[in-house]
Amino acid sequence: MFDHIEFANPELLWLLLIIPILAIWHFFRLRKLSPAINISDSSPVLAVKPTIRQRLRHILPIFRLIAIGLLVVVLARPQSKLSGKSVHTEGIDIVMALDVSTSMLAEDFKPNRIEAAKKTASEFIKMRENDRIGLVIFSGESFTQCPITIDHDVLLNMFSSIKSGMIEDGTAIGMGLATAVNRLKDSKAKSKVVILLTDGVNNTGFVAPETAADIAKTYGVRVYTIGVGTRGMAPYPAKFKTWGGQVVTKYQNIEVNIDEDVLKSIASITDGKYFRATNNKSLEKIYSEIDEMEKTRIFDSYYNKYNEEFLPFALLAAGLLLLEILLRYTWLRVLP
Repeated sequence: MFDHIEFANPELLWLLLIIPILAIWHFFRLRKLSPAINISDSSPVLAVKPTIRQRLRHILPIFRLIAIGLLVVVLARPQSKLSGKSVHTEGIDIVMALDVSTSMLAEDFKPNRIEAAKKTASEFIKMRENDRIGLVIFSGESFTQCPITIDHDVLLNMFSSIKSGMIEDGTAIGMGLATAVNRLKDSKAKSKVVILLTDGVNNTGFVAPETAADIAKTYGVRVYTIGVGTRGMAPYPAKFKTWGGQVVTKYQNIEVNIDEDVLKSIASITDGKYFRATNNKSLEKIYSEIDEMEKTRIFDSYYNKYNEEFLPFALLAAGLLLLEILLRYTWLRVLP
């Protein structure tokens, strides 16, 4: 009950020293006022048992002393202290633009590029619990798979449904970036970021990558670009039909061709950074680096709230004083 009680005027508690002084004074006063009778034989007197009223005759000053002690506590102003911390976050709005062209099925990443990209992006999302994140996918065209949201469970569910070939094939980097920027242009966040991941060269679309980068800069969007693919050749699962109509998969090596100059230019125009991922481990490292560079700002504010707790002590003191007065002039009344 009193674990969190503090006193606004703790120096007044020294007044409690009055209590033992008053108790000693009352004891000596009582002895002085007690009449003395000299008798030859005290056995008849000792045989008389004291009544309940006689036994309780000292309870009145005890009530008064307790009441005085409680009044001292009231004057010291007992208070309960409630401490807490308010956490304010200044999140970042992020759109992840993911290439889903058929070349993302190449298996220089395990199990392939698109699944590796989905896995590392999902882990990144789980680390950004205070940020709003959206998802744009692109290949020959682009569209918003998930608008920016703080509901990361919904977003992760959207990620799980992504697969290569779900839209027209090709690599429209400019279109993918433009769609992502469009999702961020009205954002009120202090920091707006696009993470664009691709494994190819811009070969289609109505918006040039550099034009999309200029638009991103206009809206204060920073773009991190990631080129995905090993250096040299990569195994690609090509599907063929046999004479009997059966579809079989045969692996063939395809040349890895990433337009790094364009991706570097996009990053440079928007004050972002270009990364090259050649395997799963390097891709994970890239997302960790972006996570470190784009830290969400968290502000802590501490507060203390005090509640006055003198009322129970005051009511108890008043009750004891009233009870003492009532008993003194009624049942425990002393006649002259």
